[in-house]
Amino acid sequence: MSKYFDVCIIGSGAGAGPIAYEMAMTGKSVVVIEKGGWYNEQDFSKDEIGTCRRDHYVPKLEDEPHVIEDFIKGKWKAESNAISGGSFWNGNIVGGSSNFMSGYFHRMKPVDFKLLSEFGAIEGANVVDWPVSYEEMEPYFAKVEEIVGISGKVVNHPSQEPRSTKGFPFPPMIDHPFANWIDESSKRLGYHPFPMPRAILTKAHNQRNACYYSVFCGSYGCNSGAKGSSRAALLDVAFRTGNCEIRPHSMAYKLVSDSSGKVTELEYFDKEGIVQKVHAKAFVVACQAIESSRLLLMSVGPKHKNGLGNNSGQVGKNLIFSAGGIGRGDFYFKDFTESQVKELQTRGPFVNRALQDWYVIDDPKLGRIKGGTVDFLHEHPNPIRKANKLKYGDQGKLVWGQELKDKLEFRFNEMKQLQFEVFNDWLPTDDCFVSLDPKVKDKWGLPVAKVRIGNHEHDIKVGKYLAEKSELLLKEMGARNITSSISGSPPPNLMAGGCRFGDNPKFSVLNKNCQLHDAENVFVTDGSFMPTGGSVTYTWTIYANSFRVADIIKSSL
Repeated sequence: MSKYFDVCIIGSGAGAGPIAYEMAMTGKSVVVIEKGGWYNEQDFSKDEIGTCRRDHYVPKLEDEPHVIEDFIKGKWKAESNAISGGSFWNGNIVGGSSNFMSGYFHRMKPVDFKLLSEFGAIEGANVVDWPVSYEEMEPYFAKVEEIVGISGKVVNHPSQEPRSTKGFPFPPMIDHPFANWIDESSKRLGYHPFPMPRAILTKAHNQRNACYYSVFCGSYGCNSGAKGSSRAALLDVAFRTGNCEIRPHSMAYKLVSDSSGKVTELEYFDKEGIVQKVHAKAFVVACQAIESSRLLLMSVGPKHKNGLGNNSGQVGKNLIFSAGGIGRGDFYFKDFTESQVKELQTRGPFVNRALQDWYVIDDPKLGRIKGGTVDFLHEHPNPIRKANKLKYGDQGKLVWGQELKDKLEFRFNEMKQLQFEVFNDWLPTDDCFVSLDPKVKDKWGLPVAKVRIGNHEHDIKVGKYLAEKSELLLKEMGARNITSSISGSPPPNLMAGGCRFGDNPKFSVLNKNCQLHDAENVFVTDGSFMPTGGSVTYTWTIYANSFRVADIIKSSL
């Protein structure tokens, strides 16, 4: 395993796939180091017990914990999540968490790249402008559409971003009747819904099948190949060229640098726990935001006494998640006509509607502030999870027998729930960052990441505003029991930052090319590079930036 490669990539998710694809397609030798296993379409089950309720694609927390530092009763309290529960592992598998995404694909907007310039400083938040513009990123957003495979329909709406192409390369997905309900009710309220672009194929393409509308999408691997995961859309293609080697079950723990500060090799544990080394001209770190910072901090060297790229002390700082939350409304069949009930009972198609009317909020009470996105979706299809919530009655008392049967009958056969998800900026602060825990070790004896998860109160204010607008829509549609939950709890599957890029080495880890300021042959291309996250899910932006960086790496080799 001493082969010398052009590029070594650590991680295999959205930040890794485009690099591997581009290098392999142009004849460069590349190796992908992935801690998880290598699964294909035939391995993915839609069995709730077999996958979602077991640690099948993520490590056991007793083997690989994180130490989570949360603000409780006026104090920061740190505890291993092997004890407290909750996990920031979301896809230890070739292709990473992109295997389990729902495929929501929204571009960031021009305004997202200049948050400080557009809206000014916010006290307690480390908001900055990006060192690249939307115009520089736009060709790569378009490239993702073509290569990864985006299905959709471009519809003009108040926040529609500029595009170099008129439409998406694949037709939009079939809409659930709920989509028409949303359209009609939105028109009465003056809202402007639009079809949600999805990284899900509606036509067979490049040895991948079209979606067959199984319903089981988010949190599940795709066994048709329709979902545009890094593995299905990019790594499989790269591997078939013969120029890309993929090494699963490989735990990277140190990037080794020489006396000049240049990284010369990667050290990792293989499946048997034996130390292996990879030599390469360039190294790409794409482990996910928390783990990329951890790897850099562990990579101490002659010129990197505090960790690779950390001479400024910025590695791990300005970690961000996605702010917002979720809301829901219940549609009781008894409230609607027979034909409407048949529509509600339709299974398979996605709701496939989004709102960005308030991507920029201009309100007399709030002023002009950055807003966000609302996506509408079915409740998660897991029946066990749904049924389990019904076992408690009033005052938290357990119910059983006929009472429980009646609740189950009504929940599964007499109603339908529509949900919405709110996405708005998680502002970077000094109270959200990654460091190494000095005491807690993983199963390899390595220090685990310690993650402080403080949020800014501004995030809550924006999220509640968007939720209130969304609740009005559900009411207009005829829903009951309308609720929403906006909190400062970070979603475990939407993280970025920790190695932000920028022009000033004192306040950033990477330059605009996503190279370490302190080591030019090391690039970071997962969500870690993002100084702010926009008000959309991150995957499309990570893909696009990774294609951009791939061009830079190709020109340097």
